[in-house]
Amino acid sequence: MAEKKFAILLVEDEENLQEALKLNLELEGYDVTTSSDGEHALKVFSQGYFDVIILDVMLPEIDGITVCETIRLNNTEIPILILSAKSNSADRVLGLKKGADDYLAKPFNLEELLLRVNKLIKKKEQILNTLHLPDVYVFGENKIDFNASQYSNNKENNVVLTKKELMLLKLLIENKNTVVTREKILQTVWGYNIYPTTRTIDNFILNFRKYFEEDTKNPRYFQSARGVGYKFIY
Repeated sequence: MAEKKFAILLVEDEENLQEALKLNLELEGYDVTTSSDGEHALKVFSQGYFDVIILDVMLPEIDGITVCETIRLNNTEIPILILSAKSNSADRVLGLKKGADDYLAKPFNLEELLLRVNKLIKKKEQILNTLHLPDVYVFGENKIDFNASQYSNNKENNVVLTKKELMLLKLLIENKNTVVTREKILQTVWGYNIYPTTRTIDNFILNFRKYFEEDTKNPRYFQSARGVGYKFIY
């Protein structure tokens, strides 16, 4: 399988700077989606999955600080790097207080920006990697052995699971009792950022219900959030 391409949402209204940053980020191997105003940026963010946001402060419609604050109300994980022509300490402190992880004053050195983006992604990956499940996870009558790639319960003994099934199970269980969006599932398990279909996920969930649920029509563990995604409840 191809190496995962990290996805970046670049929000910058200065056309020449946006084009230059997009080009250089893509040369570094990133998948870059652009936006030129705050209102559009929030819409794009709500419809996709991104690993980092690069966010200008002075934006049309909705300013970058408000965009940052709005995103933080629903997502505390995604790294946000603010770009701003305002370089005094008060503006920097405000940006960080509103949820930014880093702050870079304009004009900036391109190499420094690329290094900061890389650092934010590595930090996020390290945090995700520490939130790992035990090798054997038990819920109800079910036991999943992640090392052996198999599950068992009172009906089945040592049934082999595919790699994608294990990845999706890990994602749902690590976020138990929380809805995981279809977009996040596709990005994390399949590596998509532009989504051709989500029917594949539906089929995997149907299989999980056959494996782990006593009543597939009234699932206890793997539940749907209509139009949003799925959650594991335990």
